Amino acid sequence: MKNRIPELRRARGWSQAQLASELEVSRQTINSLETGRYDPSLPLAFRIARLFATSVEQIFLDSQ
Repeated sequence: MKNRIPELRRARGWSQAQLASELEVSRQTINSLETGRYDPSLPLAFRIARLFATSVEQIFLDSQ
């Protein structure tokens, strides 16, 4: 699943480690999300959306 996490993270000036800390996940999880190797759980997707003050649909893009 494609996503806008790298773009949103960079807009805030955060490193992957800083974003991971905000979301209480590992930096490796953030890297996997950003590279599309891992799709987040629904609760994590909602936490990411809340953190960036946007909707899940605005972050996670259907790759079809």
